[in-house]
Amino acid sequence: MSLANLTWPVTLANLKEDLKIDANDTREDGRMAGDLASAIDYVTRVRKGAFQFDPADPTQWGLPLPTRDICLGTLRLAGRWTIRRRSPDGMVAVSAEMGSTRVASFDADIDRMLGIGRHRGPVFA
Repeated sequence: MSLANLTWPVTLANLKEDLKIDANDTREDGRMAGDLASAIDYVTRVRKGAFQFDPADPTQWGLPLPTRDICLGTLRLAGRWTIRRRSPDGMVAVSAEMGSTRVASFDADIDRMLGIGRHRGPVFA
């Protein structure tokens, strides 16, 4: 499996590969699957009408399939949520020599990739 060939919907195996977690390590699969499902639901809701997330939904026919950016952005969003859960105080240890670093609470790079948040275009109600 390779992140170069991502397709929608992204999978837990894709997320584990992106986070460099061994496929045989199943200790956090339940939590990670929950984060991934929430990220998929969020992206689907926020970008509704821009992509064909569900081929069975006739209202989405004719829309383009989710791009590689949308797939990768969804993985990164789920990954950040997983990492934040591991660091409730907002800090993560980098190494013994380098100390710890802050886990970002705002993801401008992911928002830009997904076209959400302040990077979302105009919306007409």
